[in-house]
Amino acid sequence: MGDNKRRPEVVKAGRIVVKVGSSSLTQRGRIDLERLRLLVDAIAARRGEGTEVVLVSSGAIAAGLTPMGLRSRPRDLATQQAAASVGQGLLMARYSDAFAAHGLRVGQVLLTVDDVTRRSHYRNAYRTFARLLELGVVPIVNENDTVATTEIRFGDNDRLAALTSHLVHTDLLVLLSDVDGLYDGDPRKPGTTMLTDVRGPADLLPLQIGRTGSSGVGTGGMQTKVEAAAIATEAGIPVVLTSAARVGEALRGDPVGTLFHPTGRRRKTRLLWLAHATSGQGRLVLDEGAVRAITERRSSLLPAGISAVEGNFSAGDPVDLISSAGVVIARGLVNYDAAELPELLGRSTRDLARELGPTYEREVVHRDDLVLL
Repeated sequence: MGDNKRRPEVVKAGRIVVKVGSSSLTQRGRIDLERLRLLVDAIAARRGEGTEVVLVSSGAIAAGLTPMGLRSRPRDLATQQAAASVGQGLLMARYSDAFAAHGLRVGQVLLTVDDVTRRSHYRNAYRTFARLLELGVVPIVNENDTVATTEIRFGDNDRLAALTSHLVHTDLLVLLSDVDGLYDGDPRKPGTTMLTDVRGPADLLPLQIGRTGSSGVGTGGMQTKVEAAAIATEAGIPVVLTSAARVGEALRGDPVGTLFHPTGRRRKTRLLWLAHATSGQGRLVLDEGAVRAITERRSSLLPAGISAVEGNFSAGDPVDLISSAGVVIARGLVNYDAAELPELLGRSTRDLARELGPTYEREVVHRDDLVLL
């Protein structure tokens, strides 16, 4: 294919994050070596051109099923974690062998939510990636399934890949799935067409995006791919979504699959995570003045603007901020426990500090820990 037909976003990328799902790597509870080699060959070819590549790979749980005598993906978290513990080593061994055939070394990076959202962890994770890439190693990333709890999980490796793309300052994210792109309906039915380009949320409105992927092995469907693409493009990173079978073409820049164009510029990873990878642990109902202060003036939320507290949460948890009509307007990290707040409502921080001491002069949600939804 002539260079003029190639996607410039892909061709000129100096650093790429590639994400592959378990359904693209495994068959019947085993790692499919043919599929894995196809992926590794394509990444090695791109590495040979001087491009740095980070691989985000699911498949640890799936790879652990057969060795543990399990027929299907377990439903309970403890058995999933046990399968991940067994499978992660097997998966890395297979990758290590496949990349070694191209003279490349791999390094395992297991991440938790804290690693991409807490500043100290984030800086440390970034330094690790930077050094691995500098040493010519291919970092292979997975969620740390062995220790993740249901509450702190990324929920799926698509979002992990989008947040990792932001963390490592990548130029491109390639999401590989079992479908060769984003369709305007169920791709198994006749009459559906694939979108070659998505330039913003408006392009997605007419689509029926269900949970495609009938493998029963992974946790992500097309929905999570589109959400991950939104996280990356909001942070200024273009995304190519296609099937694992077409990874070679995708990494060459051939116009395969769907290209999501950037819609925004880089923003703090913590805010990306708040908007896209969390759910509110409780709700704070705001009066109209507080709604205006937060949406128009981007102010912090003070006790004076809160009319009601719902749910059971602790300081540091994400909470939803809602209008009196029940509309969620923002999400933020709260500085108080739910039990502390009721007696503070409607009162100024100055009064609270005078009566209860200087620690009560703090915001309920600081504007730096707040994202408008």
